[in-house]
Amino acid sequence: MSRRLAALRGDLDLFPSPDRARPGLVIHDKNGFSDRQIIVPPLLLRALEVFDGELTDVDLRAALARATGDLDNTNLAAHLEQVLSESGFLRDEVFDRMREERFAAWRAVEQIEYSHAGPGNYPGDREGAEAALGTWFRKVEREAAEPVRAIAAPHASPEAVSDCYAAAYGSLAAGLSKAAALDKTFVILGTSHYGDIDKLGTTARPFVTPFGTSAVDHTALAAVRGPGAVEEDYYFSMEHSVEFQVVFLQYLYGPDIRILPLLCGSYARSIYLGGAPEDNDEVRRYLDRLGELNVKFGDRLVWVLGIDLAHVGRRYGDDRAYRAGDIAEVEARDRRRLADIAGGRTEAFWADVQEGQDPLNWCGSAPLYTFLRAVPSAKGRLLDYRGWQIDRDSVVTAGGLAFAP
Repeated sequence: MSRRLAALRGDLDLFPSPDRARPGLVIHDKNGFSDRQIIVPPLLLRALEVFDGELTDVDLRAALARATGDLDNTNLAAHLEQVLSESGFLRDEVFDRMREERFAAWRAVEQIEYSHAGPGNYPGDREGAEAALGTWFRKVEREAAEPVRAIAAPHASPEAVSDCYAAAYGSLAAGLSKAAALDKTFVILGTSHYGDIDKLGTTARPFVTPFGTSAVDHTALAAVRGPGAVEEDYYFSMEHSVEFQVVFLQYLYGPDIRILPLLCGSYARSIYLGGAPEDNDEVRRYLDRLGELNVKFGDRLVWVLGIDLAHVGRRYGDDRAYRAGDIAEVEARDRRRLADIAGGRTEAFWADVQEGQDPLNWCGSAPLYTFLRAVPSAKGRLLDYRGWQIDRDSVVTAGGLAFAP
């Protein structure tokens, strides 16, 4: 009798192998439940389609026969299933056990420790981090002192796009003194690379960086909690989009600031299927609560968005290579979106994201949309824009923005 196969997990990283000596598809667990990484050779890629939760081991052997021309493939089929399962890549009992073990270990942790210090990002010791960030800030022109309600800074490697970070945070520092910052709550809207696409991730745990420990504003957190908002402590522990913002804020204002870290799901359902993100009832309800938070707390809040822009090239599924010095079409569309964002034209911005199901692969659309819905009066300006050659064939674009009160 046939046996139904477990489904391949939908939250895995899949990308072409960068090793020409070992071509194929790399499968990696971006959520960190498994530390395994495998390369599925090109000949076997179509067989992965069988792992959809509905098809059977008989279907797998048939797919392998079509791919390899070998009818005697029972051992190959068993080996492929075994490797996927033991790696934690199938939705089966092995993965359930891995996930629970990881969650159980995390429940004993009392604070969120920085995990992305290192080459390309920032030094992991206080003295080194101060020196690196100081160098980056000295490279950009100092902003005139003007009040800032919000900034949007990258979450790409700080070293690679340091000018964008320094432009955004320099604008913030110019209008907000260290003394005044202690009376604020910094609402950090990070791009969620791990959590649910239509949820708002929250955490009550303090954040630790080389500069010290910052506490969460529990009053503001209580106002945000409710339908659609879920505790995602484990995902925060891996999420660079929030960590980098805390590092820069602590560099400017010290660790005694109050923060409200939030992770915005991607709204992928809206991008791919149409409609507004808030057509989902839970999204609408937490957007409403964020809007109410904005009204209630007023200028006590400073909004900080951790966003990247376009992701283009072979690394991101495009059939052509991109070079940072030759991205005129990408830049033109980026700037069109950024102009809509700066002008508060939320619907126009989101319509452009939805057009063609976002061929630019923006990794920051959701925090920007969330902010514009929560603070509809915000008007911004672009401070810096550039492309980063993340590998030989791929480019990430980044920008720094500031929004007036």
